[in-house]
Amino acid sequence: MGKTSRSAWKARERQAAALFGARRQRCSGSSGRDDCSRSDSTHPTLFLETKLRASHAAVALFDETRALARKEGKTPVVALAQKNRPGVLLVLDPADLEVIAGEYRAGRAPAGQGEAAG
Repeated sequence: MGKTSRSAWKARERQAAALFGARRQRCSGSSGRDDCSRSDSTHPTLFLETKLRASHAAVALFDETRALARKEGKTPVVALAQKNRPGVLLVLDPADLEVIAGEYRAGRAPAGQGEAAG
């Protein structure tokens, strides 16, 4: 596998931070400085971690799910659950965030399945 250039992962950190109106944190990660957050962004309340890899299993799963969702005219969301760990982690496209947040607020889960995040 080839090495990722510094400019490539920095650009992705900038892109992710911009989604939340923040900037890329220059001294994040392993800088070890007490005066800087280890978050990849300057956001005051979100701790953002951005990972650029050749592939992620969750991305491949999301792509498969999106193809199925499009056939049904639905918005894709992947909920990742792990044994002995409560709740789920959600994988979604930021372009769909408003729609998904609206559905989450509306509580459209079937009766008995509408557990809050946990």
